[in-house]
Amino acid sequence: MISPHAIIEEGAIIGKDVSIGHFSIVGKDVKIGAGTRIGPHVTLTGHTSIGKNNHIFQYASVGEVPQSTAYNNEPTELLIGDNNVVREFCTLHIGTREGGGITRIGNDNFLMAYVHIAHDCILGNRIIFANGSSLAGHVTVGDYVIFGGFTLIHQFCKIGAHVMTGIGAVSFKDIPPYLKVAGNTARPYGINVKGLQRRGFDEDDISALKDAYRTLYRSQLSFQDAIDDINKLSAGDANVKKFADFLVNSERGVVR
Repeated sequence: MISPHAIIEEGAIIGKDVSIGHFSIVGKDVKIGAGTRIGPHVTLTGHTSIGKNNHIFQYASVGEVPQSTAYNNEPTELLIGDNNVVREFCTLHIGTREGGGITRIGNDNFLMAYVHIAHDCILGNRIIFANGSSLAGHVTVGDYVIFGGFTLIHQFCKIGAHVMTGIGAVSFKDIPPYLKVAGNTARPYGINVKGLQRRGFDEDDISALKDAYRTLYRSQLSFQDAIDDINKLSAGDANVKKFADFLVNSERGVVR
């Protein structure tokens, strides 16, 4: 299942039932978990660990050194979980010492063509990146996020769970969980109702999040006063509590 035209450097660890296509290159510090499929013309390099049952398509570059002038050949890592799809021409980079040394991609994520995941990004699970979406360095992304095509996220931003972005969205700020955002620069357009319904949120859950959204974005309260009111709404509601906690912990400020 490994092409005779592939180059596997000594030291690489290849799991059971892995397939590697023609002319792909696997570096000496790469680990590939069982059942993973590597297409033709893929480059896997750096201290990269890939979990089980991933599918990496042709011309992807996985584990290359970061696009950071501060990087000085430190042995930083890229850690990829299980059941991810990485389509053509994606670029996934290892971390930097200053950023904690690890770029981490969770499980069940779908990266369409030309997606870029920069150094020190931390990704959750079941995230969809449409074509050309890019994360600058040190971005954190929660579970079930959907990035519209050509979405751009500035470095050090945090994206909460269940967010959906419109095509070409550009964000320089944190995006609280459960929101829809669009535009350059990104602005909020309500709660991601359809996405939440698909994931089993009931009407009471969504209604509570709508109340929290209106408090932050429609009440004309100051940011701190809005947080105080949302904290009151969060009593007994775990989803609103996550929304409130995200606001409190935001360092870059949130989209407004």
